[in-house]
Amino acid sequence: MKYNALCIFLLCLTLFCAGCVAPLGGQSGDLPSQEVAVFAAASLTEVFTAAGAAFEQNHPQTALTFNFAGSQQLASQLAEGAPAALFASADQRQMDAVVSAGRIAPASVVLFACNRLVVVSSSESVASLRDLTAPGVKLVIGAQAVPVGAYTLAFLTAAAADPAYGEPFRSGVLANIVSYEQSVRAVLSKVRLGEADAGIVYATDAQTAPEVAVLEIPAHLNQLAGYQIAPLSDGSSPEVAAQFLDFLRSPEGEQTLTDAGFSIACAPATR
Repeated sequence: MKYNALCIFLLCLTLFCAGCVAPLGGQSGDLPSQEVAVFAAASLTEVFTAAGAAFEQNHPQTALTFNFAGSQQLASQLAEGAPAALFASADQRQMDAVVSAGRIAPASVVLFACNRLVVVSSSESVASLRDLTAPGVKLVIGAQAVPVGAYTLAFLTAAAADPAYGEPFRSGVLANIVSYEQSVRAVLSKVRLGEADAGIVYATDAQTAPEVAVLEIPAHLNQLAGYQIAPLSDGSSPEVAAQFLDFLRSPEGEQTLTDAGFSIACAPATR
């Protein structure tokens, strides 16, 4: 009797354990079967995070992994062989660098969104563009190699050629620059922390920081920042890369971009 009782106990225990394991096995099919790396400009952080979440809802077997940084930093990593499926740059120059490295086919590059520059300020002493030239004002901008830095310098050059501002404006602004940052988010961070009185960033970045004041730059002096994206020729997930590109240019993807403050009017129509 004791032997039979022991057998029954062991049988019940086996069935119980099997019941515990079965659901786990059933869940394995719901786990992502592949991770896809996307290298994207720092200014795309919020919008690509939101777009990635929406994309994954429709593609539960895929997990998008984002690497956000200055476009020039990402281009350098990719030129050195970093694995990725997609590269989204805030300007053509950095995209061209990856194309020149042989990792992206020129014909695969797509312009998908545009941005513009604004001045963000944490100080009451900067209430207009001309205040950027006032003695003692601490200004931060992107380094020249960074897309936002190149656009900023182009804006200052345009201002110097405008009689309403002239060369004194450009030279006055340059004289007040206390640091050149490696990404637009680093510029914004210094202003938010009060380490600088003002900085020049993209309009979409300013939208993420409601605590800073925003000064508009006249349209005829502003610079259109064109965002380009392309799959890596040697990417491990070309099908998923193509699907995410299609999503960005779909009505849902375009709405996500415009909600974040980007313009899609510069992008070629897909419908």
